[in-house]
Amino acid sequence: MTHLELKEAVTQAMKNREALRLSVLRGLMSAATNELVAHGKKPTDELSEEDLLTLVSRARKQRLDSIEQFEKGGRQDLADKEKAELVIIEAMLPRQLSEAEIQTATKAKAAELGITDATKKNQLMGALMKDLKGRADGNLVKAAVEALFN
Repeated sequence: MTHLELKEAVTQAMKNREALRLSVLRGLMSAATNELVAHGKKPTDELSEEDLLTLVSRARKQRLDSIEQFEKGGRQDLADKEKAELVIIEAMLPRQLSEAEIQTATKAKAAELGITDATKKNQLMGALMKDLKGRADGNLVKAAVEALFN
């Protein structure tokens, strides 16, 4: 998704009177503007696709953390709202890889880099996260790397 597509999605959500979707998209637009300003750019500039993907991934992770905390705190109403927002956010992300696909990618990358023991685990993790950026949860990648050397 590009910055322009995000703006168009906000407009479409307004036209369709989709309050929850509009709220989520406006939050992402606000975060995008904050990201631009933080990098010394003008608020009217556009984020790159990679930066926007990072931003949406961060929003996904925040929702997952919030859901967990609300459920622990017995606030199912708030957890349900976060889950609804999560569905909207995940629709903007590329398809997430399954655990099996992540394990396959881990084995292939380890072979490609010639990593055969746990001493270079961090190097493998860094290379995988770069390759799978936005398509795999970091915790699943970490688990796959751990499993490879255990």
